[in-house]
Parts: sequence; structure tokens; C-alpha cells
Amino acid sequence: MDDEWTGWQVYILECSDSTLYTGIALDPDTRLRQHNSGKGSKYTRSRLPLALVYREVVGSRGDALRREAEIKRLSRQEKQQLISSIALEKRGGGATQG
Repeated sequence: MDDEWTGWQVYILECSDSTLYTGIALDPDTRLRQHNSGKGSKYTRSRLPLALVYREVVGSRGDALRREAEIKRLSRQEKQQLISSIALEKRGGGATQG
């Protein structure tokens, strides 16, 4: 695992029906594989395949749960802006989320 992505993380998956699923994990790449194999959440099982579109290192599990709740309260448009902001930061060489 890359040091940049160490610790509890909040992630957003884009489902095959274009819906967004938010979750937490220590390793979102492994969690994505679990989701795509049908062993993730009940919600994602019927919406395969999935793509990891956002991740944010947040620290402790409690911090991750709080941030997950914040993100889940966002509108779809606000979530899309969050996803786009990270893509822009990485393309522009700016700071990464974390």
C-alpha cells in the first residue's frame, strides 16, 4: 500500500447505474475488489461493475465514520464536485486530499 494512502479512508464508488456509494476502509482497493466480487454491500451487489472515483485519508475509524456521514448528507451534485476537485488537484499538481 502506498504511504500516501495509509490509514482509515472514506471512498466513493460509482456504480454501473451511475449511482454513488460511500463507504470506509483501511484499504479501498481491496474493498473495491470485494464489492466487485459480490461480497461487498447489499446495495452494490446489483450494481456491478463498480469504479473507485474518490478516496480521502481521514485518520481514525471514528474520523472515517464521521466523514462518511458528512459525505452521505451531500447532494449528488456536491458529491460530483468533491470527486472533480480531487481529479483537478491531481492533474494540476496541487495538494492531495488527506
